[in-house]
Amino acid sequence: MVLAARIGAQTPQAMAPIDLTGNWVAVISEDWRWRMITPAKGDYPSVPLTPEGMKLADAWDPARDQAAGEQCRSYGAPGLMRGPIRMRISWLDANTLKVETDYGMQTRLFHFGDWTPPRAQATWQGNSVAKWQLPTGAAAAGAPKTGSLTVTTDRLRAGYLRKNGVPYSANARLTEFWDHTQQNGTRWIVITSIVHDPRYLLVPFTTSLQFKKEADGAKWDPTPCSATW
Repeated sequence: MVLAARIGAQTPQAMAPIDLTGNWVAVISEDWRWRMITPAKGDYPSVPLTPEGMKLADAWDPARDQAAGEQCRSYGAPGLMRGPIRMRISWLDANTLKVETDYGMQTRLFHFGDWTPPRAQATWQGNSVAKWQLPTGAAAAGAPKTGSLTVTTDRLRAGYLRKNGVPYSANARLTEFWDHTQQNGTRWIVITSIVHDPRYLLVPFTTSLQFKKEADGAKWDPTPCSATW
C-alpha cells in the first residue's frame, strides 16, 4: 500500500499549476532611479529603515566593498530580483526549480517537498523552500491550470536591498509570491516580494516585480557582480 502510494505520487514538477520555465526579462516601470542606476548615498526614503539601518546606509563605500571582495552585496536574493535582470528558469530535477540571472551571474534554487537544508554558512541566495498554491475545488475539464508559487528564503548572508548600501541583516527572511498571467498573448510573472528584517527594517519591505517572457535566450548577457554598477 505504501509503495503504491509512493509510485502514484506526483513530483512538484509534474504537479506544477503554472509553467515558469524559460527566459524572462524584468520590466521596470516604477522605482527606476533605484533599480536601473546606482542611487546616490542616502537615497533611501521609500525603505522603512531603522536608525541603525540608516546609519549603515550612510556609511556605504562601494570602493571599500570592491576592495574587500564584497562586490556581490547587492546581488543577494532580497536585492537581486529588483535589479535589471534577465532570468532563465528550468528544473534542476523533479523537486528543484533553478532560477539563474545574467545580472551578477547568480543562481537560486527553490526546493520543494521534505527538503532538509544543509548545515552550511549563509550565502547570498540563502536556502529557499517552495510550495505550489493550488486553487480550491476541481477545475473544469480542459480549463487552463491556475495557481501560484510561494517561496521562503532564509540563511542569507547580510547584504544590500539596493545598490547604494541600503542594508538587510543576516537575520532577514524573504517571502515571495510568484503569479503567472497572460495578456494579449504575452506571458508575465508578477512577484510580490516581502523582506522581514527586525534589525534594519521598521516594518516589512514589500515590493512588486514584473517579468515578461522572451522567445529565447538571445539577449542573455552574463555580467559579474560590481559594487559600483
